[in-house]
Amino acid sequence: MDMFAKLRENLKTKRRTIVFTEGPDPRILEATFRLKNENLMDVILVGNESEVRTAAANHGFDISGVTILDPATYPEMDAMVSTMVDLRKGKMSPEECRAALMKGNYFGTMLVKMGKADALLGGATYSTADTVRPALQLVKTKPGAHLVSSCFILNRPVGEENLRTICMGDCAINIDYQDDKDKNGNVTFTAAQKLAEVAVECAKTAAFFGIDPKVAFLSFSTKGSGKGGTVKLSNEATQIAKQLNPGMAIDGEMQFDAAVSPTVGQLKFPGSPVAGYANTFIFPLIEAGNIGYKIAQRLGCYDAYGPILQGLNAPINDLSRGCNADEVFKMAIITAGMA
Repeated sequence: MDMFAKLRENLKTKRRTIVFTEGPDPRILEATFRLKNENLMDVILVGNESEVRTAAANHGFDISGVTILDPATYPEMDAMVSTMVDLRKGKMSPEECRAALMKGNYFGTMLVKMGKADALLGGATYSTADTVRPALQLVKTKPGAHLVSSCFILNRPVGEENLRTICMGDCAINIDYQDDKDKNGNVTFTAAQKLAEVAVECAKTAAFFGIDPKVAFLSFSTKGSGKGGTVKLSNEATQIAKQLNPGMAIDGEMQFDAAVSPTVGQLKFPGSPVAGYANTFIFPLIEAGNIGYKIAQRLGCYDAYGPILQGLNAPINDLSRGCNADEVFKMAIITAGMA
């Protein structure tokens, strides 16, 4: 059973509601039409009702029975504003909160926060930052999480069995990793601790998709063969991640060929439980991660799903602005399935 078949089955036994922040977008409407026809979940579309229904009719999508909520006419807006004022703890006035909630990204996020929806999917027209910012301000990070990160799940039907479905992170959120310091200059959370936390979250996400995670911290160096750059960061993060998850297969730092080729991996990193068998890849910088997953997608013929956001209190995921309706449909299944 492929990962989407399993998620579909789960959704049919555990009803969820997803909110789309960009209701009038044709890609969102097509995905909504498919979700409705397959009866996989309840959908809330954010937008002007007349505009949404006109767009749906113009593109031939029957969305009858789907809930459409317009921030401008939402009957519980006063309660929503009051809740947001409390959540922002004096950082925004009631007027500023009301203005923010007129936007689909903030309004949709508050629907999740207030229990009107289980999950949110946005980003068809919003930037990643515009999806993540309301989530951080309103839904916030889950207990124990120090940061929000992301990963991509990549899947292809052909090739080596252990590389059919893989996980790559962080490819979309964290530009790089710097030490957190207090006002006196004391380090409170190190860059290596952050990267280790990203790895732990990626491993959890990988497991959710049926991957038995074998986590490789990537670098241009294998086991100290190179110096400088992010070698020290990847090496330190590896040791921290091993302490956080002593029973999990985690190793690094290693080059990509050492991570995926048993011959190269065991030559360069003899005895490693991961070298040559990795399926969860942790990049030390966003440049490497973003380039890496796109190479896998375009040249390796993988379908890429994500970015899947990690570390939040509720499933809130981001779409690429270049996404198509099928990607929206599948990301909705993923997002609701994580609720």
